[in-house]
Amino acid sequence: MAHGEVLEFEEYVRTRQDALLRSARRLVPDPVDAQDLLQTALVRTYGRWDGIADKRLADAYLRRVMINTRTEWWRARKLEEVPTEQLPDASVADSTEQHADRALLMDIMKVLAPKQRSVVVLRHWEQMSTEETAAALGMSAGTVKSTLHRALARLREELERRASDEHDQFGAGVPEREERERCAA
Repeated sequence: MAHGEVLEFEEYVRTRQDALLRSARRLVPDPVDAQDLLQTALVRTYGRWDGIADKRLADAYLRRVMINTRTEWWRARKLEEVPTEQLPDASVADSTEQHADRALLMDIMKVLAPKQRSVVVLRHWEQMSTEETAAALGMSAGTVKSTLHRALARLREELERRASDEHDQFGAGVPEREERERCAA
């Protein structure tokens, strides 16, 4: 490649690298992988720079190289998987219960007054100190503490009530079902 074309390529990379990196980040979820993808695509494009007649199409060309490279990486990773007869002992964490707990908590939070909800969210989800919460909500630290105490007590009551309702709903029917099964036999 001629010296003028090398300079032209360097100038192109300097002016377009941010936009190209954004494109790479859309193609792969990991930011480090996105940088690797862009670097690989730039190396491949550098070797063919003189073959790109219309340099206005360089972005499209480079994005196509990134897509092809990502596809090659995906295929190579997929081929590295080897099926085995015996599964490893390590278990995979099932987050279903966590999602159910989070959904239940979000539903139970609806029983709180807006002020109580704000205090709980800031103290426990945002992990703000009592003083930070007080400043954010425009109240005294003592008010934050008492509001939080009452809110947590209300949440406990609601959890207990729902657990009791669920037990009554599902647990009370068991003896009746057993009695019907005994009669039918």
